[in-house]
Amino acid sequence: MNNDRIREITAIQTSAILISTIIGVGVLALPLFAVQSANSGGPLVTLLAVLFAFAGLALVAVLGMRFPRQTMLQYSEIIIGKWLSRICNFSIVVFFAILTSLAAREFGEVVITAVLQKTPVEVTVIVMLLLAAFSTRNDVLTFAYIHHFYFPLLIFPAVLIVALSLKNAEPLNLQPIWGNGRTNMLEGTLNIAALFQGSFVLITVMPHMKRPERALTATFWGMLIAGGLCVAIAVAAVGVFGSEETLKLLWPTLELAKATSLPANVLERLDAAFLAVWVTAVFTTLFSTYYLTIDKARRLFGMKEHKTLSLFLLPVVFFMAMLPQNILEMYEIIKSIGRIGLIVTIGYPAMLLLIAIIRNKRGDRSSEQKTVEND
Repeated sequence: MNNDRIREITAIQTSAILISTIIGVGVLALPLFAVQSANSGGPLVTLLAVLFAFAGLALVAVLGMRFPRQTMLQYSEIIIGKWLSRICNFSIVVFFAILTSLAAREFGEVVITAVLQKTPVEVTVIVMLLLAAFSTRNDVLTFAYIHHFYFPLLIFPAVLIVALSLKNAEPLNLQPIWGNGRTNMLEGTLNIAALFQGSFVLITVMPHMKRPERALTATFWGMLIAGGLCVAIAVAAVGVFGSEETLKLLWPTLELAKATSLPANVLERLDAAFLAVWVTAVFTTLFSTYYLTIDKARRLFGMKEHKTLSLFLLPVVFFMAMLPQNILEMYEIIKSIGRIGLIVTIGYPAMLLLIAIIRNKRGDRSSEQKTVEND
């Protein structure tokens, strides 16, 4: 692949990748996580989580802009040394493999509960993982094109469904906006911010951007649209059901779609349309996290291409997806892993950026002329 071709990803495509990655399987339980921590203050907690996630991703973008044509593995070796860098990057591979497995399992649980009730969960999980695995055998440009293609099919129906559901919202259900009674906003903020960790795929995209200096702009718009939609979902769920009723719902967003209809009763319930959009959203999220996993693993082990890894890691990811015994255990694991993962996706880049500033490390002009190796 020539030098010009590997640098063809635009800022708009980067924003589309971030949006379609963030809006995924987690949106179904997002209002529940928010209400569990702050009852009627759920939308406020969601907003705080969006701001926290944006700050973390902005650190990743600024760090990548210091080394615009190098991967995280390359510039982390410059900043903190080879072996420490490899240990940290291996942790990223393990974390995103686990994240992919949990997202696939959550998808499987929703499908067998809401749609295919007689289908074994193993079947739905392996089908989605196979789809993601075969899709990740393409190069990074095809990866960007796939996200760009699915972006309008994902965002516009989602915005329409949320907008229609807001007409049934009761403003009193949203008061007080900071929650009533005992609240745990910090825990809720961390739990919801963890749902945005797929956006870490930015580290894979940045070295291939046509203009890496626009990464921060792409991050802003990506988080604004995806985060805004997540806040709107929280507002709609709490506004329609109230905090007490939302606590009784496993997937409030799905129930929201069931309670929403098109004008003139063209469709009395939008849950079927919502699930169609949601399946697409799950695919794009798994596509990103799995691609990030195998791409980082390929670079870590010095392999020339990642096609072999896409199938080699599949049984491992599937095995991890089947470990939770039930839905409740699965969500407890998701919360715990998500909070730990914030160290990987926010703490590690923040440490690298701080050390790079202190040591005055940045990509020099010669590295600007180099292509991302093995692409």
